[in-house]
Amino acid sequence: MSHPTPPSTPTQALDLISADMAALDVLISQRLSTSVALVGDVAQYIISAGGKRLRPQLLLLCCGALGYHGAARHTMAAVIEFIHTATLLHDDVVDESTLRRGRPTANARFGNPASVLIGDFLYSRAFQMMVEVQDMRIMEVLANATNVIAEGEVLQLMHMHNADLTEADYLQVIRSKTSKLFEASTQAAAILAQAPPALEAACVTCGQALGTAFQVIDDVLDYAGDAALLGKNLGDDLREGKCTLPLIAAMQSANAADAATIRRAIEEGNTDLLETVAEIVKRTGALDMAMRSAQAEIARATEAASQLAPGPYRDAIIQLAQESLRRST
Repeated sequence: MSHPTPPSTPTQALDLISADMAALDVLISQRLSTSVALVGDVAQYIISAGGKRLRPQLLLLCCGALGYHGAARHTMAAVIEFIHTATLLHDDVVDESTLRRGRPTANARFGNPASVLIGDFLYSRAFQMMVEVQDMRIMEVLANATNVIAEGEVLQLMHMHNADLTEADYLQVIRSKTSKLFEASTQAAAILAQAPPALEAACVTCGQALGTAFQVIDDVLDYAGDAALLGKNLGDDLREGKCTLPLIAAMQSANAADAATIRRAIEEGNTDLLETVAEIVKRTGALDMAMRSAQAEIARATEAASQLAPGPYRDAIIQLAQESLRRST
């Protein structure tokens, strides 16, 4: 199947939803309003940290491609962003992270108890807003998604410092922990638009594939990226004992001594070995292997998106997928 030519720049693609994103910002600000000062302070801190808001963008672009322009699209975009932000707050506590998007994490600034509790607030606020849409299928999709995400977090915790993790195990974790909310975003758009089953299935596939690629690329950047650009501490995954795809690929290709070094770093969470591990990962071609996996997922996302009606929104979704392969942050 031939694919449409996407807009020439990301800006042109996102111009399509610039008004929607502005409306989303207003709605997020309104729905963060609370009489409990600390809740507002922490929630606003994490929400205002920037970030691409890729999941809400994807939902809004899918709504446009499917011809849905009702107000519920903004509500659902905010719901998705609140759920995502809640997962970030909880993740940073579990991972003991200190830096996100170039500044201290909420747990580093406000403490772990506040971060966990405000994450709970954002989850519950998201479900309050979901009820307002009055669509049981959307509630089912998002309820299932949040449950799968929680399972993925526990699965990842169980695999910490496990150097025997297989690629299939790794994909199971990231398709639960990361891809599921991408998938829920595109499926929610299809449900809002009352799309036929075949188009809804295409949207689900597009979201899952794009989310998988996004996480693989994120894991590649942990060994190839610039900390200043990424806004995170390079080597965090190694410190936490996460066996990601670049490490899995490197151990498969490395000689026995180098594979043993990587294994030791994972099992001990030894960041003193970061430079050595990064050198092995690059020398064995593991980053290229991981990127090929991401490219295959982007091809799958593009194929699925191509089933949507021709037009600028479909082109923008495909461009969003293609641009993810070139990101450095």
